[in-house]
Amino acid sequence: MSPIKPSAHLAEVRYEIRGALTRRARELEAAGTPIIKLNIGNPARYGFSVPAHLREAIAAHLHESEAYGHEQGLEEAREAIAAQQRARGARHVQVERIFIGNGVSELIDLSLRALLQPGDEVLLPSPDYPLWSAATILNGGVPRYYRCLAEHRHMPDPDEMEALITPRTRALVLVNPNNPTGAVYPRALLEQIVDIAARHRLLLLCDEIYDQILYDGTPFQPLAEVAGNHPCLSFGGLSKVHRACGYRVGWLSLSGDPARTHEYRDALQLLAALRLCANVTAQWAVIPALQDAPTIHALTAPSGRLYQARQAVLDGVASSRFLDVVAPEGAIYAFPRIRSDAIADFDDNAFALRLLEEESVLIVPGTSFNVPNSRHMRLTLLPEPAQLHEVFVRMEHVLERMAAEESPRAAAVAAR
Repeated sequence: MSPIKPSAHLAEVRYEIRGALTRRARELEAAGTPIIKLNIGNPARYGFSVPAHLREAIAAHLHESEAYGHEQGLEEAREAIAAQQRARGARHVQVERIFIGNGVSELIDLSLRALLQPGDEVLLPSPDYPLWSAATILNGGVPRYYRCLAEHRHMPDPDEMEALITPRTRALVLVNPNNPTGAVYPRALLEQIVDIAARHRLLLLCDEIYDQILYDGTPFQPLAEVAGNHPCLSFGGLSKVHRACGYRVGWLSLSGDPARTHEYRDALQLLAALRLCANVTAQWAVIPALQDAPTIHALTAPSGRLYQARQAVLDGVASSRFLDVVAPEGAIYAFPRIRSDAIADFDDNAFALRLLEEESVLIVPGTSFNVPNSRHMRLTLLPEPAQLHEVFVRMEHVLERMAAEESPRAAAVAAR
């Protein structure tokens, strides 16, 4: 019998955060090799816990969670989200313009499915969180990447963004605070980006899942407040700030002029209804998560574990003759780079495989985030600081070996 062939759409879809390197790590673990994993942003896997009062809210409402819920989410939870968004300056946000999904991942897919015609273009950051590229492609769209270079502290260039716009461009995506770089966009930059979107009538989509994970007093500016009456989707959820990835609760808030977005809102409702509803049980955690004092600040303060892990990465880079990094201002990742003056001929995938095979450390190479010819890698800040110190010792071993191997090749080339 002939094999079943998968959809051609998948040929261009990648998600290396859980890809071939992760599968190889599992093989090594099965053979008895312990692996230090820096590839995922899953707090519970590193000893973090969901705040107790969120668990208690779920337990108290289990008896109310046994039927399908409203396709857009529990009304009480949506009211809490709408109130948060209005307090942040978002305009025209009401309960009927809030959608709760099985994580932000589901809502990213729904938002693009409701928007795109085949061949429509979406402006995405490079590096991006690869789900955005995948959802664009799977919904018939074409990603167009604007660069967020380390030389510019991983901030996008508004002029470059605007130069990419064509008659087929429908939307502009931001990830702020950024995954994988940790960049946090200042208000002045967001104002320039909103002006571009307004001139070209582009829908703004801003992934703000790390909105309260900030370091050294860096302020977070919600995009919806800057966008004003311009249509904007803001995405948030429980997974990162509240360390509740397994609850699978995310939300989107549609702000801006309702007259320009009512048809789009109805399309989102249709798609939400087709999947019946999001996980009802975990939605009860939204209300205390948004209405009670946040618990993340104890982790991002100078004495907190995330702050100390970030400092361990910065110290490890500073002690290396091979690495540099833009200090992350937010989120739970760093995006170090191998310097070209230290190792000229560099392949980030080959390096990541060697680090795994030779030193039992799993990272994600920068090309996984749609960065061509990348010299970067993404490291999660979730492990204990002491373990991150050990990671940089092991990383230096591999880089020293690579540099030693490169020297004879360079000498041979020079002798020709």
